[in-house]
Amino acid sequence: MKKIAILIFSGLMTIPFGCSDSFLDTKPTSSVSSETTWQDGPLSQAFVFGIYSYFGYGGFEEQMLASYTDEAMFTHAGRSINTFTEGNESPSSLAWTSNTYAWGSMYEAIRAANTAIQNLPDATFTDVDKDRLLGEAYFLRAYYYHQLLRYYGGVPIIEHVYGLNDDFEIPRNTFEECVNFIVADCDRAATLLTAKPRTPGRATRLAAMALKSRVLLYAASDLHDLTTASAKSSLISTYSDKNFLGYPSGDRVARWVLARDAAKAVLDAGTGYKLDLAAPVPAAIGKANYVSLSMGGGSAVGDAAAASELILERVETALYTRENDWPLGGIHFGINNGPNGYHNWAGNTPIQQLVDDYEMMDGSKFDWSDPDHANAPYNDRDPRFYATILYDGADWKPRPSDVAGIDPVNQIQTGYYDDGKGGRINGVDTRESAIENWNGSRTHYYVRKFIDPDPAIVENQSDAQTIPWPVFRYTEAVLNYVEACIELGEEASALSWINKIRYRSGMPAVLDAGDALRQRYRNERRIELSFEEHRYHDARRWMIAPETLGRGIKSIHVDASLKAGQTPHVPYKYDPTKYTYKYTVEDNTSNETRTWKDKMYFRPISRDEVNRNAALQGHNNPGYEQ
Repeated sequence: MKKIAILIFSGLMTIPFGCSDSFLDTKPTSSVSSETTWQDGPLSQAFVFGIYSYFGYGGFEEQMLASYTDEAMFTHAGRSINTFTEGNESPSSLAWTSNTYAWGSMYEAIRAANTAIQNLPDATFTDVDKDRLLGEAYFLRAYYYHQLLRYYGGVPIIEHVYGLNDDFEIPRNTFEECVNFIVADCDRAATLLTAKPRTPGRATRLAAMALKSRVLLYAASDLHDLTTASAKSSLISTYSDKNFLGYPSGDRVARWVLARDAAKAVLDAGTGYKLDLAAPVPAAIGKANYVSLSMGGGSAVGDAAAASELILERVETALYTRENDWPLGGIHFGINNGPNGYHNWAGNTPIQQLVDDYEMMDGSKFDWSDPDHANAPYNDRDPRFYATILYDGADWKPRPSDVAGIDPVNQIQTGYYDDGKGGRINGVDTRESAIENWNGSRTHYYVRKFIDPDPAIVENQSDAQTIPWPVFRYTEAVLNYVEACIELGEEASALSWINKIRYRSGMPAVLDAGDALRQRYRNERRIELSFEEHRYHDARRWMIAPETLGRGIKSIHVDASLKAGQTPHVPYKYDPTKYTYKYTVEDNTSNETRTWKDKMYFRPISRDEVNRNAALQGHNNPGYEQ
């Protein structure tokens, strides 16, 4: 008998002992038996809380999923990012894989959820809400299965705890079976969590509904309609196990109806942030609204009411222990991604293609062939651009004390500036900077979104931020609803809701129809949900990855020359009255040369997993059969 790696626990579960009633206080001091656990309310609660730890950092990892997409590139070489982006991933050579969706860790989490689901109905305690814990366990099992489904396609469904003498050779279930299983768990969770209180970081009825909405939206999409997918990809068309990838047949319109109705149920049951406007807000307010959304109520800067947007969040709290991968005292996002001129590490830097996809304030497309756009590419853009991207000349926070002398006006410097003596000054945030040049951006942009703009947080951002990761937010459900309505020809409803999002950000109404509306929606989703781990999935499920994820990396080169009769600022500061700025878009292959191969629509099941489970042999994803 072979033992598959996903079932790594022994027959006797042990859990943290001596917990408090506080959420996710899971630091173990000793262990107790499974039998004792389910006789004690606080112990059972601690067990379920521990299952949340498999969320890890959410998306706040040093390497972000954005760097697998046309949102960003990863600055530092040697992290297996290019194994994926260059199309070289294989079952024996995996690319970087976050534990928030890795095969083994997800099945560990599923086994823990199964343990709770198996034991809670017969638990004897009365001092903790048993239905709430059971609802959370169903939600968590559904969530972790959905993570596997959207990366790997159909996976083995395991819904009970295996004993040591059970047969662990488990075949893959079909994509449709996995969707149905996840949806059923979401429905069970929603029923059990009805009328339960909301605690930040814990699943609710609305979170279960939001997960159902996402799963059904994906299920209706091109990649999982095998007639459509086969027409777009010869690799998929010749794959023998198509039912692992989606629906070989059936009523696709009915699937869009299910997706629409699931999203509308979320809209009816929840509330978002400032989605009741009848006209666009001024640009400055639109920017402030989006900053507040990205802070999620976790900053002293911004509108705390924006926390109402969050349906489920991965919260920062001292109750998450280091063993659970969330460092005490704050998250690392600022130091991981901020400018090197602030002693940050420039990890996942925006690429030019993302910058170019932000519309002008009047709703028109940005166009490098327009001289006004090309000469001042950062003027009059969608306010969300200024809340998401740090670019040359952007105002930012006070510099650290040892850098303030170089930049006393606190502006991002990612260009090269005329020194008035026939030479140039290297911007303090470039890779030629005097400050930690190895941490400079290769694209000449930095992420602003999710970095706390509080000016008091400069020197040590890794110990200061309390920004939550948005696992689900209300606007995602709005966009899900818009997409389903477009695909069903219900354009009036789609326009009404997409314009609510745009008004909040200060952008004018969309008036498009037909495929133009579909394309406008896709760009709106790209902008609104940037750096929230949606683009990777959206580009694949829409099957636009060849022309998006696979189109390479472009960066910007900024040169500033002094105008006639002008003398340079010393120290330098951005000043278009004194300098003429030239912006040159360049191909960037400094770390990776991106390509697209259709096998990248799905991730491979590793050789180790296939070797452990004979039922997986010969049934890997297309392009990975070995």
